[in-house]
Amino acid sequence: MKFDELDERMRVFETAHDLCVLPGVFMVARIDGRGFTRLTKEVHAFESPFDVRVRDMMVATTEHLMSCGFRILYGYTQSDEISLLFHPDEDTFGRKTRKLNSILAGEASAKFSLLLGGLAAFDCRICELPNAELVRDYFRWRNEDAHRNALNGHCYWSLRREGKGVDEATNTLVGLSVAQKNELLFQRGIQFNDLPNWQKRGTGLYREAYEKEARNPRTGAAVRVERRRLKVDFELPMKDAYGAFILSLLEGQDR
Repeated sequence: MKFDELDERMRVFETAHDLCVLPGVFMVARIDGRGFTRLTKEVHAFESPFDVRVRDMMVATTEHLMSCGFRILYGYTQSDEISLLFHPDEDTFGRKTRKLNSILAGEASAKFSLLLGGLAAFDCRICELPNAELVRDYFRWRNEDAHRNALNGHCYWSLRREGKGVDEATNTLVGLSVAQKNELLFQRGIQFNDLPNWQKRGTGLYREAYEKEARNPRTGAAVRVERRRLKVDFELPMKDAYGAFILSLLEGQDR
């Protein structure tokens, strides 16, 4: 059998279940660290519940993903996860989810491993969102999840530092309201509202316009030109203001 015939015969088994995101549907990639609790608490002794070194590696990984060949409007990272909002017209690889998932997971794993100096792995899934309002709600969801995880994490590790075991610290928090968790921290000298916003709300990355000085190549005259750069925002707005911010990114993009 000639190679071309064999190739055509076998290729169908590789692509038979390829799924593609339909045109007009918004795409958000969710990239999650695999086994990061063990990685950051046992394999590498990072500070709990948050370590600025891990934050900076996650931000750098997000920057890499936003610059590796896809049109990404917004990147968001909290804890060990990254969410990427694609430009509505992004059609790389025909919007095949198999390709998007494997490439983004591979790129994230490679970049973070290099930064860490050890092995780290991520998985990826593509969320298909039919309208801008659901895109807004997706990022509101992850933003609120960051807030909940930060509160729980600070409570849990405060108890662990007092000598409580895993089960005892976990069980102490079961059934406590948000107000009660805030009070638990307050009694231990921690004012949750005063903690860094990146811990409570995550970090956003998006491109912003700025002006810089340049020279007219024909006249040599000094001119001001507009350029775009990637901004890392550690002070994201909250709740409805954050939702409005997400919608503004969609409304302001060039199709």
